Amino acid sequence: MAAVPKQVDVVIIGAGPSGAIASALLNKKGYSVIVFEKQQFPRFSIGESLLPQCMEYIEQAGFLPAIRDAGFQFKNGAAFAWGERYTYFNFEEKFSPGHGTTFQVERAHFDKLMADEAQKQGVDIRYRHVINDCQLHEGGGNTLTYTTPEGETATIDCRFVLDASGFGRVLPGLLDLEEPSDFPVRQAAFTHINDGIAFGDFDRNKILVTVHPQERDIWYWLIPFSGGKCSLGVVASEEKLKKRGKDTPMELLQAMVAEAPELAKMLDRAEWNNDANHITGYSCNVKHLANNHYALLGNAGEFLDPVFSSGITIAMRSATMAVDVLTRQLEGEIVDWQADYEIPLRKGVDTFRVFVDAWYEGLFQDTIFYPHQSVSVREMISSILAGYAWDENNPFVAEPRRRMGALAEFCSSGD
Repeated sequence: MAAVPKQVDVVIIGAGPSGAIASALLNKKGYSVIVFEKQQFPRFSIGESLLPQCMEYIEQAGFLPAIRDAGFQFKNGAAFAWGERYTYFNFEEKFSPGHGTTFQVERAHFDKLMADEAQKQGVDIRYRHVINDCQLHEGGGNTLTYTTPEGETATIDCRFVLDASGFGRVLPGLLDLEEPSDFPVRQAAFTHINDGIAFGDFDRNKILVTVHPQERDIWYWLIPFSGGKCSLGVVASEEKLKKRGKDTPMELLQAMVAEAPELAKMLDRAEWNNDANHITGYSCNVKHLANNHYALLGNAGEFLDPVFSSGITIAMRSATMAVDVLTRQLEGEIVDWQADYEIPLRKGVDTFRVFVDAWYEGLFQDTIFYPHQSVSVREMISSILAGYAWDENNPFVAEPRRRMGALAEFCSSGD
């Protein structure tokens, strides 16, 4: 492989979905780009349930044919269960135009495929290269210090940095941008299983979100993959999970599944043959998302909660939006990163935030399990669940908090 260049237009930190998409888009525009990825792909990552909105960004990057041919599990909606109650949303029956189906993916395969497609288009990706420092120059541009796989230290100059490092949050750590999230500290325990679910007992075309029978702020995800496997996880406050008194993530996850009889019955033939893991306090916030030196993409800037699988959609959306603004800046235009990137990106993030808040307050659950739902309202909600959180023609995007509050009040009243 050729030596790392001394100077490029754009350095991207992280080769995950947002980094791969941003690099491909910039490469198509003729800019010199290099991606530094700390790990070696394939590598495990959580966040396996895509939303249909993702397909637009995958298509823009030129990755869609490869993704469609990869054999991933087809996905057309989301199902919710609470005891014997069950409801689902078909993403093809939604308010917003655009893709109505997507895939559920094992991220090790998916992320490597995306990165490989970027490389085929000519993107320079350097695995096992770690960014250690970032110096912002007053007159413009940046110098980054990195370590190679051989342990050598070097520098590279660039006109701009895109941080797509996900939970690694490289620039927020180096530039003191981190701020505490206002979300309560929650913990997720998760693993992959051979689920053993009999044909017909589970709609494998949908993610299943199960609400704990007694404690409605505890929930489980079951994400089916092709080949009879699933991603399984439980999310609750750190305090509640500690009360279970389990020593390992696997013991905790199995004990929590046993507390949800309908889910436990569905998984009674499962093979628990992979290690379990956990993550705590994953929600984050930052002082700002971008300026004329850098932009934070996806989880590097803000992560809400896994309940609606919004993380990867926000990451991909942020990549396409940042590239649009960055292109204008690289062409000599004066841009306002707050007005052109941060504010419009946060519009959709805040829509998801309202839905997340409503979920843990029980309001969203009151809404989706209400037996006499309006078809038009279901289509508006389906659009949000499908990732179309930036479509301001949707009343639940234009006024998310007011609309959600009024709808939850109506449904809980039983009228």
